[in-house]
Amino acid sequence: MMATVSNVVTTIRPARNIEREVLLSVRGVKVAFGAGRRRFEAVRGVSFDVYKGETFGLAGESGSGKTTIGRAIIRVNPVSGGEVTFRGERISGRVKRRTDLNVVRNIQMIFQDPMASLNERAKVDYIVAEGLTNLNRRLSTRERRDAVHKALLDVGLLPEFASRFPHEFSGGQRQRIGIARALIMNPSFIIADEPISALDVSIRAQVLNLMSRLQKERGLTYLFIAHDLSVMRFITDRIAVIRQGHIVELADTERLFENPLHPYTRALISAVPVPNPVVEKTKRLEVYDPNMHDYAKHEPSMVEIETGHWVLGNAPEIEGYRKKMERVSL
Repeated sequence: MMATVSNVVTTIRPARNIEREVLLSVRGVKVAFGAGRRRFEAVRGVSFDVYKGETFGLAGESGSGKTTIGRAIIRVNPVSGGEVTFRGERISGRVKRRTDLNVVRNIQMIFQDPMASLNERAKVDYIVAEGLTNLNRRLSTRERRDAVHKALLDVGLLPEFASRFPHEFSGGQRQRIGIARALIMNPSFIIADEPISALDVSIRAQVLNLMSRLQKERGLTYLFIAHDLSVMRFITDRIAVIRQGHIVELADTERLFENPLHPYTRALISAVPVPNPVVEKTKRLEVYDPNMHDYAKHEPSMVEIETGHWVLGNAPEIEGYRKKMERVSL
């Protein structure tokens, strides 16, 4: 079993030598479910920063804890340790009502299943405007309608769709409705939890391009959660690879793909299909074995191997990663 990881990621900085504004900071966050013998710790001391205007990715297989982290940020899952700060203000644990409302206004979430996350008995008009109505009950009927129509237009849907029910739309259109529901709050930070995994391949590019366009137009910051590293490479600026509640590697996206260090990261990348039958046939698929780590004597910690590139390992492993970096740089 993996030993407790030291919380040394608190000093993680951007790879480029420029000052960037930290919008969201996660420090030693733990999330547990159940109690007593049934207590299960899904997230075990995770730390990272998300910079304003970037798309930060959380990648890992099912059950790794990535969705749990997203839900902890928006206060759906309470944290059992550590803290989350947004623009320097703590938003985890017990907070004032003003802070709670600030989280709702500025942080929104796009959910994985566009069908399950929409109320089947409500019309699109109600679904999209619900958050806005709850926060600002002084809106007139016309103001509310205009806001819904604008949000639908922003995601490429017609305003007349507001009078329809979710089951009347395709998967891609339902996901656009979910994005409109988030955008109407005019947030600065959006958590996208597997936003395209339930969509047809032909629709995925449309949703990703939509998110990229909205980010440029509105200056949005994304936390993009996915298990598909090929999608991550397309849309993210930095990626944190997570396994069983621990971040095992964090780096700029292209640097991570060019030089993955942790065996788990290498295994994930090797599983990404290559659109070349010759290369795909001859490529070597790596299989990750957690028993390859010996943490009985040396506990693992996150160490910065190169600027902005962090990896989890004990002293002997880190030494091996450094030697690999030296060989690559030659």
